[in-house]
Parts: sequence; C-alpha cells; structure tokens
Amino acid sequence: MTVSMIPAGEAQLCVETFGRREDPALLLIGGATSSMDYWESDLCRRLAEAGRYVVRYDHRDTGQSTSSPVGEPGYTIDDLSDDVLRVLDGLGVGRAHLVGLSMGGGLAQGLAVSHPERVLSLTLVATTCAFERVGTAPLPPPEARVADTFSQSTPDVDWSDEEAVVQGNVDALRPFAGSLWDEDAVRAVSRVVVRRTRDMAASVSNHWVVIGGDGEPDPHTMGEIDVPTLVLHGTEDPLLPLPHGEALAAEIRGATLLRLEGMGHEVPPRQLWDTVVPALVEHTAR
Repeated sequence: MTVSMIPAGEAQLCVETFGRREDPALLLIGGATSSMDYWESDLCRRLAEAGRYVVRYDHRDTGQSTSSPVGEPGYTIDDLSDDVLRVLDGLGVGRAHLVGLSMGGGLAQGLAVSHPERVLSLTLVATTCAFERVGTAPLPPPEARVADTFSQSTPDVDWSDEEAVVQGNVDALRPFAGSLWDEDAVRAVSRVVVRRTRDMAASVSNHWVVIGGDGEPDPHTMGEIDVPTLVLHGTEDPLLPLPHGEALAAEIRGATLLRLEGMGHEVPPRQLWDTVVPALVEHTAR
C-alpha cells in the first residue's frame, strides 16, 4: 500500500494504491459523502493480488482530503469529476478502469463521455443513468424508508464524541442496506471513517449542497457511452431499485448486468466478494 497527497487546484486529495504500477489500473470512485474507507482494504488487496493496480481516494470533504466549512463547499460537482483525472494524472496513469458507486457511477459515466481516451472500462455499482435515456418507462423512486431519511432533520450530534458519531453513521447507513447487512462490519468501517476524517460534520453534509446546486441541463445521452461496461446492482437496493441497474444495462451498448442478491445501496459487502472480485477481474482484463 502507498498513500500520497495529490494536488487538485487549491485542494489536496488523499490517495492510496495497492499492487504493481505496471498492472492495469482500477480506480474506485466512492459515492456522495463517502471516503475511500468504504472500499475496504481487504477488497483492494484481493483485486491487487489478481493483477490490478488498485487506486482508492478520498473525495473532497471526506477522509484526509481537503475539507471546507460546513455548508460552504469550495468546489462544484465538476470539480469532483475532474478530481478523478487529477488522481490519474498525479499517479502517472494514462487510462484506467473506472469503478463508480452511486454518485461515483455518475462521475464515471460523465468521464466516459467527456474523456473516453482516459477510460478503459466502466463498472457501475448501485447507480443509475446519468444522461437522457432511449427508454421511456419511468424508473421507480426510492423506497419509503430511504425517502424518509432525506426529509428528516439532521439529528444533533456531539462531533467530539467518537462513539456517538460512529453510532450516528451506522444509523444513517442502515436504511440503505439489504438483507446482507452486517452491523459489526459496518461499525468497524464507520470507526475507521470517523478517525480518518478531518471534519465529519462537513463530510456528511457538503456533498449534498454540491449535488443540489443549480447547473446547466446535461446535453449528453446514454448512447454516447462507448466503453465496455459492467453493471453491478443489488436486488434489494432501496434508493435506486433494481430497474435502475437494468436500465443502465439496456441503454449502454454491450453492457452486462450482474444482479447481486441481498445487496442494498452500498459497496458490495464481504459476503459477495467471491462473486464480485472474479467478475471485476474478468471485466478489466479487456
């Protein structure tokens, strides 16, 4: 493992790599408010042992990357997208296989359209179509248990109390999980997240300000994505139910859908690694 800080304009991004530089690069892009820690080290090592140069990094306002004041992110969604290229540039990687979860899947789709010369393949995890679709059937909304979390006020948290913050993180993740939920494992990752993060209050709030900001309508269509694509989608995703993954596979030419039984809106849990790792290795061998 090698950890480094890579400049991103005035910001710094914390990046960790696993494996040999000469192997094909596989860049893991987290979802909103997610540090690199959700891509667990053991998962990264398994992929590296299979012959991949694995890269994970902290988005701005997560982990050890630069943090902005709460409610005042000093960046846009375009900056989060450009950060993917900055990470690759900082590591001297010309082209990479992009693995994007949720928001990270949207960023990956955008780069496949705007910078196809940098993208070897896409793996889209627990995400949805970023651009206009050919299909006209409406996609299902979030389940009530998830929709309710966005309408509730943020609970008061003593950010100096590590155990309280860890518990709050576990509680926030629980509604998004599927039946493979392992509270002990989630708590262990949450503790790493809390201990590594510069400002947890900013980490759990600032990305929503950025995502909710006004922007120009996107002119692209799903048909413009022209790279090998693997879709990994949980059968129990409560935020973006399975038809979102099915739509991705239908809209992107040649895409393959792998349905993951019992997975919710989350990084594939450990119980699924024996399925996910071989699928990723096969997909990124092209």
